[in-house]
Amino acid sequence: MSDWLGTERNDVASDRILDAAAKLFVERGVASSSMADIARASGCSRATLYRYFDSRRTLQIAFMQRETRRIAGRIAREFTLGGDPGEQMVSAILAAVAEVRADPTLIAWFSTGDSGVANELAHSSEMLEVLAGAILGEVGLAGDRAAKLGRWLLRVVLSLLTVPGESADDERELLTLFVAPLVRDIA
Repeated sequence: MSDWLGTERNDVASDRILDAAAKLFVERGVASSSMADIARASGCSRATLYRYFDSRRTLQIAFMQRETRRIAGRIAREFTLGGDPGEQMVSAILAAVAEVRADPTLIAWFSTGDSGVANELAHSSEMLEVLAGAILGEVGLAGDRAAKLGRWLLRVVLSLLTVPGESADDERELLTLFVAPLVRDIA
């Protein structure tokens, strides 16, 4: 295992580890996937794994940041600035929730045994910054009030993922009634 990736760059190695972790998160659950399991699945030693991620929490945060950026990028390609910011926010939130629900790797974070891990990581300062920025950037909001709104919207997204509405229409209606007016007020 001494020549695990040869001369490939660190980001390739990190992605390989995160990809292996993703498979384990689906198979075993996030909370049940140990660093030893992830090292084995990625084909490296535990020492090598710890050179890239000094703890399981660091690895989990890196995974969530990577996936959040991917989702934000896909959503950004679908939306253009302009129009009603409240309705745009509702659509962006629903698109983000749909992306997570459609991906077995991501929805695994919100199963009964693992939702606590997702909520804990989402409330870390690193994740709040990435997620709030991704959500708000799509509708062109910035500033202190917008940052606070972003933290609150993150909680809305987590709520929809851990305790879904009765239907997609129900979720849209709730967001339209309670989120859209707040976003319009800030915008």
